[in-house]
This record gives sequence, structure tokens and C-alpha cells, in this order.
Amino acid sequence: SVHLLGTSWGGMLALEHALRRPGSLESLTLSSTLASASAWAGEARRLRDELPEPVRQVLERHGVDRTGLDRQGETDVPDEPEYERALAQFDARHFFRGDPQRPELALMRAQRAPEVYRAMWGPNEWTITGTLRGWDIRHRLHELQLPTLVLRGRYDLCTDTIARTLLEGISGAREVVFEESSHTPVLEETERYLAVVREFIDASAASFASIDRPYPGTGKPRST
Repeated sequence: SVHLLGTSWGGMLALEHALRRPGSLESLTLSSTLASASAWAGEARRLRDELPEPVRQVLERHGVDRTGLDRQGETDVPDEPEYERALAQFDARHFFRGDPQRPELALMRAQRAPEVYRAMWGPNEWTITGTLRGWDIRHRLHELQLPTLVLRGRYDLCTDTIARTLLEGISGAREVVFEESSHTPVLEETERYLAVVREFIDASAASFASIDRPYPGTGKPRST
């Protein structure tokens, strides 16, 4: 039995798997993720525009003109402290609302591959120029017929608009919002996050086990 959880980009992969392999999962947890690249970029642009005007102008100018610049200060152009400071303000609101020096974040930054992010997405969250441009599975969400949990932070890049698309598209999907979190609730509200996921998986497993269905590949019912 497989209970699949995908967060952010991993959620896109989880959705693709669930659509391509119907019946292969017992449950699906979609954490801070999306069903449409263009919708995500549009919401990220809206969040960017809510920042103080001087910060917004810096992000808008550099985010479009300097394709070497990337999230979390990763850059091929090392002499852009103005952009990095502005980006840090955006991330402090919508990526991680806590100590930016946490070991987990340091490891995340060390393992990032900016060239891959640029190739697949673009210079930043609100500008899509990569291979994922045009990725959109909103019209297929109705195909997902399994227990689905949508998780997000109150200040997440996965906004109410983004999450609502998943909730309305997937029959029976339910949502949990972490009120003190942004894009990384697993780090911002770890205990509650893990408890919510554990409870959902346990409930889904119990429900799945109660259904009298054949064992895979045998044709024999589970009750025999």
C-alpha cells in the first residue's frame, strides 16, 4: 500500500503519478502545491506586489531582466545585494516565517541547483520561462478518485485561490491550513503538521482495508 505525499514541486510529481497510475495509491497528500503553473505565477506576482513599493520595484526589475538570479539568493551574478535583500523580504513572508539560519534551510540552500530551477521554471516564482511553462492539469483533477488531503500555510505561496482549485477539482478532498506557516509548514509547525499527516494516513488506511477488494494480481478478495 502506498500513501503518497508531495510538497511544492513534489506535489506536481505526485499529481502526475496519481493521474498516470490510477488505483496505485491509497491516499494522496498535496502540501503547498499547485495544479497550474500559470495560476501559481500569477498568485506569486500578486504577493510580490503586496510588498512595500521599493522592494517590489527591485524584485520586478531584477526578476525580469537578470535571468541569472534565482530564489533564496542563488545567483550567477554575485554583485546584486539589493536583489538578494528584497528577495529575502519576500521569502520571510511567504517561504519560511522563522530564523533563516535554521540548519534545514542551510542544507536546502546548499543542495539547490539554480540552473535546474531556471531551466524548468524560470528566474523566480512569478516569471515562468522554463519547460514547466504551460503545465496545467486543472481539467483532469476530477479523474482523481481517492482520499486527498490539501495542506498549506496561511501565508503560503499556495494561496487560497491555488488551494481552492485542488479542493474543487478533486472529489472529497479536504484542507488543513497552518495558521502560523507559509510555504514550509513542516518546518514552521512541525508537530502539528506531522500529527495531521499521520492522522489522515491512518484514517485512509483503515478505510481502504475495510473495503472488500481483490489483492493486486490475484483476483481473490481480501476477506478470504
